[in-house]
Amino acid sequence: MPNTTLIIKLVQVAFLCCIILPACSVGAKEYLVGNQADYVSTVAKLEAGDSIVLKNGVWTDFEILFEGQGTAEQPITLTAQTPGQVEISGQSNLSLAGKYLVVSGLVFKNGYTPTSTVISFRKSKEKLAYHSRVTEVVIDNFSNPERFENDSWVMMYGKHNRFDHSHLEGKSNKGVTMAVRMNTEESRENYHRIDHNYFGPRRILGSNGGETLRIGTSHYSLSDSFTVVENNYFDRCDGELEIISSKSGKNKIIDNVFFESRGTLTMRHGNDTLVENNVFFGNGVDHTGGIRLINKRQTVRNNYMEGLAGYRFGGALVVMNGVPDSPINRYHQVEDSVIENNSLINSEHIQLAAGSDLERSAVPVRTSFKNNLIFNHDKHDPFTVYDDISGIDFEGNVVNEVKDLKIAQGFESLALNAQRADNGLMYATSTTAGVSKQLNPIEKAQVGVKWYAKPAAIPTFDQGRTILVEPGLDTITNALKTASNSDVLSLADGSYTVSRVLVLDKSITLKASSKSPKVILAFERGALFEIQEGGNIKLSGVTITGKESPDSSGNSVIRTQRRSMLSNYELLIENSEIVDLDINHSFNFLSVAKGTFADRIEITNSRFKNITGAVLSLDKESDDYGIYNAEYVTIRDSHFESIEGDIVDFYRGGTDESTFGPHFELSNSTLKKVGYGKRNKSKSSILLHGVQVTNVVGNKFVNTPEITVLHTVGEPVTKIIGNAFIDANKVVISELNSDKKDTATVSDNTYKSSED
Repeated sequence: MPNTTLIIKLVQVAFLCCIILPACSVGAKEYLVGNQADYVSTVAKLEAGDSIVLKNGVWTDFEILFEGQGTAEQPITLTAQTPGQVEISGQSNLSLAGKYLVVSGLVFKNGYTPTSTVISFRKSKEKLAYHSRVTEVVIDNFSNPERFENDSWVMMYGKHNRFDHSHLEGKSNKGVTMAVRMNTEESRENYHRIDHNYFGPRRILGSNGGETLRIGTSHYSLSDSFTVVENNYFDRCDGELEIISSKSGKNKIIDNVFFESRGTLTMRHGNDTLVENNVFFGNGVDHTGGIRLINKRQTVRNNYMEGLAGYRFGGALVVMNGVPDSPINRYHQVEDSVIENNSLINSEHIQLAAGSDLERSAVPVRTSFKNNLIFNHDKHDPFTVYDDISGIDFEGNVVNEVKDLKIAQGFESLALNAQRADNGLMYATSTTAGVSKQLNPIEKAQVGVKWYAKPAAIPTFDQGRTILVEPGLDTITNALKTASNSDVLSLADGSYTVSRVLVLDKSITLKASSKSPKVILAFERGALFEIQEGGNIKLSGVTITGKESPDSSGNSVIRTQRRSMLSNYELLIENSEIVDLDINHSFNFLSVAKGTFADRIEITNSRFKNITGAVLSLDKESDDYGIYNAEYVTIRDSHFESIEGDIVDFYRGGTDESTFGPHFELSNSTLKKVGYGKRNKSKSSILLHGVQVTNVVGNKFVNTPEITVLHTVGEPVTKIIGNAFIDANKVVISELNSDKKDTATVSDNTYKSSED
């Protein structure tokens, strides 16, 4: 018979050992590796509970395959020697395959993936990751140098994986920042968790393909994903119309914050998704949106939306029309959905039955809109109704003193006061409609990694040193060599000659130093300035002449680099004169290359005269893929005379609906003898092809051909109001892809002959 007392004592000792030494540490080994060869040889022998640690430093051109079989109690880990001090650079990426793997502490920076993904939860289509986690990882501006080369930063495959407490910032090329893939049975019903991440600024792409997070694709959208997206912070995520694109079923998108992000959280495909406790702060930023609802059995509950300026598909709350018997990749009808206890505070637009047209004719049905609070200080009615909404049941909603509300039934109009509570949200004092007072939005400091700084808004111009420059040959060139980002080159009165192209890879202001400037710039090359990656330029109070330019066609004052650019640029012209760009034909003020993009181009109080080309040539994206060269083009209080080309040749082709722009404004300006050059292909003074927002207000057109406006998609907002046309052709507006009457507002314009 065995000694019972001895057995009991041995069991007690074993139990105490388990308490003192957790199971994950029993027999576990830690390997510190300093080069790629050591990593490869070490990772092959890892067992459950083991850790592999990368030495601090820069690891270049490192395609990391992390494969192993851990357990729930003993995962296999890959980490940095010091979190944040292991930089993965060059052409690098990370693939996970196996079970119970954990990766942490790495920074992907100064490079891009040589494949389609930076971090992939799979090795191949057959070898996926399960029960694995990527946490406290940074991907910072790790973008392919070709703007429209498509890749993604994080792709989740397999099942039961987690991506959390990470920092993704600055994706500039085409492709979703992060996606959940469901293209095999093993990746459906995946139960992934995406939480506590910082999704940092993503600038406007100017094309479809700029989502920040996508869950599924249309091909598998009738399958369920069960993905949870919670407690993330989306900071200025402006890539395209959809910030989050849910394209699968039974997801939960809860407790997230969207800060000044253009676009919407969109339930694009799939059914039975819960969108709850999310907070949107728009702060009046253009095209900031909230939630867009499509498909069946969706729940939109207890979400807070404040200061959202978006409209159409990018409004604060959008309920779409569907396509009858819709194919899987189009718009399924809204059915059996719930919209309740949401607060919409000082938000411009709520759109119902949006997108209604001959194809999208299936109106929402069996859907409830209950106990929502709509509060606007200006007491305007935010609703736009595009079709029959009798299938939406309105009940218990409250608005702030709206007269003649479009939807009377189910709304109570009260004299409301709103106060901001300790949680930072606004509540009406005399109603319980809207969000719960227990809603506490997550703060930026609570997400991402603590050891990596989150970006602040960086002013583009005039924040650096002032560098005094004297007239002469190449004095500007020499000053530019010493300048840093956001510096001002202050030009003394006199004449300047530039013998080489001034390459701009930083933000620079060239400014006349006196209030009554006599600063004249001449240049001897085919361009005065070339904007490259990181470059922005502001010209203030200067005169630029083309008299010293080479006698060849196709010169420009400013051009972008001839290859694609990742960085969006800005161009500002104020109180300046651009004259005598006429040494040869087709001399433009601005010429751009395919694959380049301006966030804004502004011309204010300036004069352009004697130019053989166009002022702004923005027509290089001619493939009709919904791509364009600039987001905002604004011209105010300026004069254009004897211009052979058009003032603006602005082109956005195709019928894609995933972007908000381009935008064009011309106000309080004069065009005289503009657009009649024989090489002006548009035969117009202004050509706007596919521009989404147009305002031509209070201008004078003298001896000019027509303004040509070609509508291509969506519901463009075109206003041509209060202009004087003297010996000038009338406006021509055409709908290229619709049988509807054009939606333009053309009013209060005058037409007369100079002989009158």
